[in-house]
Amino acid sequence: MKINLTNSSIKKTKADLQIILVNEKDEKSSNSLENELLESLDFKAKDEALAFLPESKKIFVGYEEVSYDSLAIAISTAIKKFQSTTFKSAKLDLTSFDSSILKSIVEGTLLGSYTFDNYKSKKEKKKKQELIICIQEDAPVLDNIELNSILEESKIISKAVNKARDMVNTTPGDFYPEVMANLAKKLAKDAKIDCKIKGEKFLEKNGMNAMLSVGRASIHESKLIHLSYKPKEARGKIVLVGKGLTYDSGGLSLKPADYMVTMKSDKGGGCAVLATIWAIAKLDLPFEVHAVIGAVENMIGGDAYKPDDVLVAKNGKTIEVRNTDAEGRLVLADCLCYAQDEIDEIDYIFDYATLTGACVVGVGQYTTGIMGNNEKLKQSTVESAHKSGEFATSLDFNRYLRKTIKSQIADISNIASTRYGGAITAGLFLDNFVYEENKDKWIHFDIAGPAFVESAWGYNPHGASGAGVRMTIEFLKNLKK
Repeated sequence: MKINLTNSSIKKTKADLQIILVNEKDEKSSNSLENELLESLDFKAKDEALAFLPESKKIFVGYEEVSYDSLAIAISTAIKKFQSTTFKSAKLDLTSFDSSILKSIVEGTLLGSYTFDNYKSKKEKKKKQELIICIQEDAPVLDNIELNSILEESKIISKAVNKARDMVNTTPGDFYPEVMANLAKKLAKDAKIDCKIKGEKFLEKNGMNAMLSVGRASIHESKLIHLSYKPKEARGKIVLVGKGLTYDSGGLSLKPADYMVTMKSDKGGGCAVLATIWAIAKLDLPFEVHAVIGAVENMIGGDAYKPDDVLVAKNGKTIEVRNTDAEGRLVLADCLCYAQDEIDEIDYIFDYATLTGACVVGVGQYTTGIMGNNEKLKQSTVESAHKSGEFATSLDFNRYLRKTIKSQIADISNIASTRYGGAITAGLFLDNFVYEENKDKWIHFDIAGPAFVESAWGYNPHGASGAGVRMTIEFLKNLKK
């Protein structure tokens, strides 16, 4: 979907049809006949409500409040209808709105128009359609730097989210650790950033036995991916760590058959991190950023790691394996240690993972669970998520749940002794691999819910949503050193 801005008035702007955003307080139309038609269609100015009047060549779409989410959902709803027509251009009047809402309109358009049809035998021909947004009515020249900056920034962010969606939606037969590593190289080349790929010999040599064990039974070699973006005069150093389980069968603690469906999404954290660092470089954000991803496939076989095994992680801590389906935390444990060993003077270290079904049960499938030791930092990341259009909530650690991951035969167990609070106990497990000097700089994002949902929601399609990308970029944009 092509998006252009214009200073021409809506009447002077030529387009095949017009999209009209309608709030309860607004008059639906200045045309009495159109109002009669809208009334006969029982159109109400609510989120996701839409009425298409082909005779007038107008799409009326409701929104309930002037917020990112409400307006992004509204334009997404309208764009989907626009895409179902043969019209090539649509116009939208934003002259009565504040410039700040342009972000929600652009991102709602580009995220809402996303489709994934790679595996369809008969693909629909991509239509060349354009949305023309009217701003600053009758201004002589389109010279508003802020508005053009918002447009270009939102295009990059949306492209990054859609890249993450494409990666997550790709099937495990076509997306295994080597593929993820090669894709990382391509993204790094496009963004002009450094990329290092390490294989299993490196993992073994560097004591990364937890990550190594998880991928041991797969025919695909595990890969450690490290991308680095280093602008001149960086104002801080941020490390992003992603769980890249390209497929998770559960290992010997085999998942039930219906639980294996959608496990291509278990790479959601790693994909979000890859897309995010690409966007950060494209946006020229003034921070040094490192992306570390553990690309692994958890399978079964004669060489599979087993319940009752004791693994030694990179930092020397021993882990009793009580369930091989709690594998993501094992991969992240070594990746967190690697990042802290390789990168000095870290300002923030964030990890992203589709880690626990417990998080989905606890906060729902649309919300990211945010954990860590620094209450102020947790709140800041939650606020960044909400501002970016993502849902997130803070989950608190406590001393009693910490006791439940203690092991009788090793330092810690990879699952808790209680079935309750599973998202938090997984976060507490990871806390064992965050070094003391970084405890207050670390945040764990459990994106198990929103990363992949099997029904469309808002401007998100069936499947991957690209969870984690927008909230991280928003955090960095607003970060003040």
